[in-house]
Amino acid sequence: MAACCGGTWAAEMAASGIFLVAAPRLQDPNFRETVVLVTQPQRGGPFGVIINRPLEHKLGELFPRHEGLKASHDAIYMGGPVARRGLVFLVRAAQPPPQSAPVLRDVYLTGDIDWVDARLQDGDLAAGLRVYVGHSGWGPGQLQNEIGRGDWYVLPADADVIFNQDPATIWPELSKRATLRHTRANPAARPDQPL
Repeated sequence: MAACCGGTWAAEMAASGIFLVAAPRLQDPNFRETVVLVTQPQRGGPFGVIINRPLEHKLGELFPRHEGLKASHDAIYMGGPVARRGLVFLVRAAQPPPQSAPVLRDVYLTGDIDWVDARLQDGDLAAGLRVYVGHSGWGPGQLQNEIGRGDWYVLPADADVIFNQDPATIWPELSKRATLRHTRANPAARPDQPL
């Protein structure tokens, strides 16, 4: 397993969500200059959503039959190249939504559009909702190989980055942070080498 920020990949995955920060060398158009929030492995391998690729569409445009969503002017994000017709909701909530998976403290993935719509109508999710079209996924061992090859930096996930930071600044800032962290942990390494 690839070493990750002072621990193993498995230890990081078991503890909480992580950020995968695309190394500058990663030129795959699906992931170039992206940050992916990866959750605990799902059936077959890790699951994640790209947190810094807002689309031009707004929630209100796509959900005319859902009052809470219809009133929102928030962006929809490209979650990844898998299941591009599917929706994933990332919510910040004090209590877990029904049929949800925990990602971070008070942050959950859900597909329950009715629950999300009702919470928006109540004003409960005003600053704690991201909607993703598609997601990112890897088969068993695939992501570990990509990390070992140097395609990704690995950092602990942070809910404030997801919900409060300008998407345009996420990759540059986290890429710089990961490079500095890697250089401090490996003084003999060149700063441009990925983790």
